[in-house]
Amino acid sequence: MATQTPVENNYLKNATEEELQRQKAIDDWLPITSSRNAKWWYSAFHNVTAMVGAGVLSLPYAMSELGWGPGVTVLVLSWIITLYTLWQMVEMHEMVPGKRFDRYHELGQYAFGEKLGLYIVVPQQLVVEIGVNIVYMVTGGKSLQKFHDTVCDDCKKIKLTFFIMIFASVHFVLSHLPNFNSISGVSLAAAVMSLSYSTIAWAASANKGVQEDVQYGYKAKSTAGTVFNFFSALGDVAFAYAGHNVVLEIQATIPSTPEKPSKGPMWKGVIVAYIVVALCYFPVALIGYWMFGNGVQDNILISLEKPKWLIATANMFVVIHVIGSYQIYAMPVFDMIETVLVKKLNFKPSRVLRFIVRNLYVAFTMFVAITFPFFGGLLGFFGGFAFAPTTYFLPCIMWLAIYKPKRFSLSWWTNWICIVLGLMLMILSPIGGLRSIIIDAKNYHFYS
Repeated sequence: MATQTPVENNYLKNATEEELQRQKAIDDWLPITSSRNAKWWYSAFHNVTAMVGAGVLSLPYAMSELGWGPGVTVLVLSWIITLYTLWQMVEMHEMVPGKRFDRYHELGQYAFGEKLGLYIVVPQQLVVEIGVNIVYMVTGGKSLQKFHDTVCDDCKKIKLTFFIMIFASVHFVLSHLPNFNSISGVSLAAAVMSLSYSTIAWAASANKGVQEDVQYGYKAKSTAGTVFNFFSALGDVAFAYAGHNVVLEIQATIPSTPEKPSKGPMWKGVIVAYIVVALCYFPVALIGYWMFGNGVQDNILISLEKPKWLIATANMFVVIHVIGSYQIYAMPVFDMIETVLVKKLNFKPSRVLRFIVRNLYVAFTMFVAITFPFFGGLLGFFGGFAFAPTTYFLPCIMWLAIYKPKRFSLSWWTNWICIVLGLMLMILSPIGGLRSIIIDAKNYHFYS
């Protein structure tokens, strides 16, 4: 039987050490794992920025399509379910001693197997993150356009395309910040802005008072229209709770030791974030609908035409917030692309590689946003397929697969109820989204 000589042993040991050092150098370069010195409040404002999208401004409109009873139920249930599934993800981040699941797909691979985990998680996560980035390109452009039109009534009207380009130009610069911690300043500003424009939206609505001839019945004339609108509104609410796609990546930036695991500070940040989410979502949705009834616009700021300076300010706050949100959702995409290039295709980690990759990504999202500015409908469609699973029930399936709670125990029942509700959301909301795409596309001319 052959034995290895000391020389061969040393060679193998050196080769292994070299490989480990190379992997460590790559991890120190990649955006998610390069910096692990975040404080608990970083988690709070990153989560607020990720979750409180400009979608909050469409919640009164969603309420008008859901009605008082179902609307309040869906909002409260979503808040509770998504807080529960977020807690599960925070817990699962370090459930294997000495290992951290820094990315959503790594947790998926542990739960479902190396290949199946990738196939289940990565496509859904990419649809959510790239989809959100495209929507935020449109939202940023539209808010800039509204700001321009509000401040300058007599000015010549400028096409939305140019405002989307102006918004994108900011990201051609910001996208070169290397990792999550380096965008914490942008994220903090975005979190403050989200609370500010939400407060403006509900306070200005309350100030305007209940409108004359306000009606709270369903707007659609036919039963089919009412049902489709109901489904579409479910998609809008699902979109409002989309922060789970980046939660493990945010937790990866927090330092961790066996004595002080990262889940402690992370959970503290999540609780603060969810209190802020409640302070943004519930007053905007309920007061906005109460004041305007089913005549509310799909963006509450459009219903509030005056005072002009306040609406202009709110739109500018939306722009600043969406800049931060874009970066939060783009960072995991950069990480995925750069990981494949460096680990699988053996490109050298360099600034040039990062410069090319990130500019191409920003250009791609800008191009799609300019081509399909009715992307909100597309998101209701895709959102059902990807938002509902990654937020509402994929964490529950992973929890059942990994922890295997006793059948018919409280944990078992809770997870199965979340899975059933999430599946219903995933099936129903794309139906409404598809209908709104068909209606929007009828009158649409490319690059008009």
